[in-house]
Formats: sequence, structure tokens, C-alpha cells
Amino acid sequence: MQSMPDASPTKWHRAHTTWFFEQFLLKPHVSDDVPFDDDFAFLFNSYYVAAGPRHARPQRGLITRPDAQRVADYRAHVDAAVEKLIGMVPERSFAEFARVLEIGLHHEQQHQELLLTDILHAFAQNPIYPAYDKDWIPPRAAQNGGASVDLPAGIQTVGHDGRGYSFDNEHPRHDVLLQPARIDRELITNAQWLDFMQDGGYRTPALWLSDGWAVREAEDWQAPGYWRMQDGTWMSMTLGGLRAVDPDAPVCHVSYYEADAFARWAGKHLPSEFEWEVAARHGLLADAFGIVWQWTRSAYLPYPGYRAADGALGEYNGKFMINQMVLRGASLATPRGHERASYRNFFPPHARWQFSGLRLVDFP
Repeated sequence: MQSMPDASPTKWHRAHTTWFFEQFLLKPHVSDDVPFDDDFAFLFNSYYVAAGPRHARPQRGLITRPDAQRVADYRAHVDAAVEKLIGMVPERSFAEFARVLEIGLHHEQQHQELLLTDILHAFAQNPIYPAYDKDWIPPRAAQNGGASVDLPAGIQTVGHDGRGYSFDNEHPRHDVLLQPARIDRELITNAQWLDFMQDGGYRTPALWLSDGWAVREAEDWQAPGYWRMQDGTWMSMTLGGLRAVDPDAPVCHVSYYEADAFARWAGKHLPSEFEWEVAARHGLLADAFGIVWQWTRSAYLPYPGYRAADGALGEYNGKFMINQMVLRGASLATPRGHERASYRNFFPPHARWQFSGLRLVDFP
């Protein structure tokens, strides 16, 4: 099923990541390769315009055929073909082949996370609140009394340092100027968010950006995404089903608009993506990774000198550098090993079905 236009069915995610390898590895390197199914390129291309026409994103849930078994067969076929190809690629072209193979693997990790976020959104629409995993236990967050620490000020270098994998939007590495500031070591908790709510945070337009207030009114936001009041208790839809909100846990499923309003209410600010990155590199942050993505006040823009790659793969990141805000870190749904200080996640400011939270900075 597809519970909203921004989400995709599990079957589509599995087929799309398979198509990625077929399109960008098998097609260029195997001259006599016959597509597994001539219809799949149209059905399971996402947004690669240069790769050809595609089925409309909001209608992915209407693709009742091929069925799940046909998609599983597709994956097995492409996996086998790629494994065979690895041993056949000429040495002169292996570097480029390996580059695309590595992109495909990290692309699949991104969709592994999206599988969980999209399943949770679908289950949250169900009035009986089914659990993805009844035994699911959320990761525990650090509790150090809400301390904040000084950020290194002055000229700092940000961007990927060349060690390990990176996406193109993490480059080029460059210098930025940071003003003196203090950053929260810990993530904002549900208890702090409840204080914001009880103080009229969702009823005070002066705290909100104009666009954010319009969305809040249109969608009647009164609490974070997936929160529901039940018999006088705030409950939240989780991967383990509907559970009572834990006041000590980091708040989750909030939009940029909500995070920004909370920061104004607290008399502080969201960190810039560079303040966050420098703090993470210096080990100043608790729970930088593995619980929630953290909103920053930075618009998703190209770094100085950024150039998108040629061809369809150049559409991976660069063409989305407008009307998005940057999140840093990694969430409980992010595959281990997929996180790093320079990673730039991005979503529109109204999005809150992701595992997104926040921490704050203060300036002297």
C-alpha cells in the first residue's frame, strides 16, 4: 500500500533498488543483456529523467502487478547478473564500475531506512495500530543533565575528508566561519516538548514561520506526528505499536517548522549544519547518530564549487537543492555504517514522517 504521495510501497522500494543496478550497471556493461521485464524501467524508475519516462510517484500504490514474488524473482536475477559481471569487467573500466556499484549499495541502504519510515506511516493510519515488531525496543538516549558545551569558533573546515564513502553533496571540502556559540550535548526530549505544548506552543503564531503556521492550521497540528491523546495520556505510534510517550526519550517525528518554533520558544536556535558537523567531529554531541535525524537551520544548497556528475546519476542529489532543509546525524532506522559527520540528509520543512528530532544552540 501507499499511505501518502511521499511514501512508497515496500514492493516498490525493493523493485526500484533492483532497477538501479540493472539500469546503471548491467545496461552499460553487458551489451547483450536483455531486461528482466520491459515494463519495469517505466514502473520502477524514481526521478531519473535522463533514464527515461516513469510512473507517477503518487500512484505507486496502484501498481498491483507485478506481485511481490515477481519482484523477488527480479531481485534474484539482477543480483546474480551483477555478481557474474564483477568478475568480467575489464581492468580499464573497473574503477568506474566499482564507483557505480558502491553508489548502488549506499542507495539501497537509504531505501532500507525508507522501508521502515514508510511502513510506520502506513501502520499509523490503521485504527487498530498494528506493530511492525511487538518486541521492538527503542534505543536509549544519553542523560547528562542537559549540559551545553562551547563550539570551536573561527574558521573551520567542513565536508567529507576523503576517508570512506561519501555522496557528491558532501563535497567540495571547504572552510566556514563559526561564531562563538554553545550547543546542547543532548537531544530535546518529550518532556521538554510537553512543556512547549502546555505553554501554548501550537497556539502561538508569533513562534512560527508564516508557512509553518499555515501548515499547522491546515493540518491541525497539536503535537508531534504519530502522537494521540488516549484516556488522558499521550500515546505515540512506534515500530512496536502504540505506546505511551516516554518523557525521557528524545522527541521524534517533528517537522522543521515545529523544531524552529520550539527553538524560538526556548529562546535559542537550531544549529547550522556546519555547527552540527564541527561539534560532531569534536565529539561534543551525545546521540549524534542512531536515534533521530536532527534538523538544522541550514537550507540544502550546493557547497562552493559543487558540480553534479554527468548523466542520469548526476540527478541523485543536485537537482533537489531548493526548498529543502538539512538534517544531520542518523536515526534508529539508519543502517549501521551508513552514518558519518558530513552526511547531508534533506527534506522539505513540513515533513515529519521521518525519525526527525532536534538539539539547540545558543549565542552569547
